[in-house]
Amino acid sequence: MKSRSGELPLKRSKTTPKWLLISAPIALLTVLAGGIGTFWWNGVTAPPTADPNAKSIQIQVKSGTSAQAIGKELEEKGAIRSQLAWKLWTSWQTKQGKGSPQVGTYELSPSQPLPTVAAQILEGKVVQSGFKIPEGWNIKQMAKYFEKEGFFKAADFIAATKEIPRDKFPWLPEGIPHLEGFLFPETYKVPTETITPKGVVTQMLKQFEQVALPEYQKAAATQKLSLLQWVSLSSVVEKEAAVAIERPKIAGVFTTRLAKNMRLESDPTVEYGLGLKQTADRPLTFAEVKRPNPYNTYMNAGIPPGPIASPGIGSLKAVLNPDSTDLLFFVAKYDRTHIFSKTLSEHVAATKSIRQQRQAQKNK
Repeated sequence: MKSRSGELPLKRSKTTPKWLLISAPIALLTVLAGGIGTFWWNGVTAPPTADPNAKSIQIQVKSGTSAQAIGKELEEKGAIRSQLAWKLWTSWQTKQGKGSPQVGTYELSPSQPLPTVAAQILEGKVVQSGFKIPEGWNIKQMAKYFEKEGFFKAADFIAATKEIPRDKFPWLPEGIPHLEGFLFPETYKVPTETITPKGVVTQMLKQFEQVALPEYQKAAATQKLSLLQWVSLSSVVEKEAAVAIERPKIAGVFTTRLAKNMRLESDPTVEYGLGLKQTADRPLTFAEVKRPNPYNTYMNAGIPPGPIASPGIGSLKAVLNPDSTDLLFFVAKYDRTHIFSKTLSEHVAATKSIRQQRQAQKNK
């Protein structure tokens, strides 16, 4: 039969399946939707800026903050393009066992794509700050340093050192009034949010536990000194020894004096007890040396009642393995080394000679 136009009508091929006629448009729509979805996803996960020198963005993730709230802040600050994309990506990553947002402070670049920003927060790659505690510093010196660097007030740090956390560190000696000597001197790199008085105290005690304590425990079977005595004597060695090579020798002198029931007669113990610092031009006076205080080893026999500073691992090891010596005295020269003597007369002569040299230098 012909149509009105004179053409034969179209007929469906008997060999064309019905399902193909239905599914073909759906497949086309799926392809189109997939392309549009990919285009959208690539767009919303792309870096907010292509400038690698763009100013970084800092955010702080606090305990209990939801992923949704983090995404909102990231979008508002320009670290990502879409909080919806953040939600989808982080949810999927969490289901894949890639972690969840970690507490901390983060430094983020707006030139990074969303997956990179997410990985930084899911893996806890937080901003870190550093502080350095030299060997031989005492608590007051540390406190001044932290305040000068703008971390926190000196008084707050001193207060934190008077709290003895034996629940976390049961090896700490009982009855100590503060943590002098047990705050391990080191260069620290820690998460910014842990830079608090209690936070840095905990960090330094952990370092002592990991570095110093095992040395004492290894020697415990043959060691006559208690932990407190070990750290206290090591702190005196630390303050006396200006060069590393002399530490075992100075430790040997002190050990020999103790064995002979002689007083240590160490100037740094007097300085610590009186809260002063002698110099080459302002040495301790006879009156100061004779002024009673618990730390004065000219007046009191034995090891001081507590450390006078934080000893480094070199001084701690030196006290565990002191030189075997019959030397009993030493006096500092002005090149940071010492003259060692066996007798008091030799020591007096050496002291007189050094003072004469100093006076001659001043007169030039």
